[in-house]
Amino acid sequence: MPAPRFLQLSDVAEVLNISANQVYALVRRGDIPAVKIGGRGQWRVESSELEKYIERLYTETKQFIDTHPFGEEAEVSGSEDVRS
Repeated sequence: MPAPRFLQLSDVAEVLNISANQVYALVRRGDIPAVKIGGRGQWRVESSELEKYIERLYTETKQFIDTHPFGEEAEVSGSEDVRS
């Protein structure tokens, strides 16, 4: 069976390993595009939009790491400070 096109906020929360309230906040801020469906106005996130959001997070994280190096050098110098 193919993966569903639209996900409930609880499904998105499970994928991202965060609470449904956190997902709702991301939707309300516009970080994750979503639509309201049905008479009760239940939120749904398209699977492809969730994947785009995750890719944006990877890109933003890489850019942050590239501009704020904290790799082995920082760990080594930090450990030397502890020993002295």
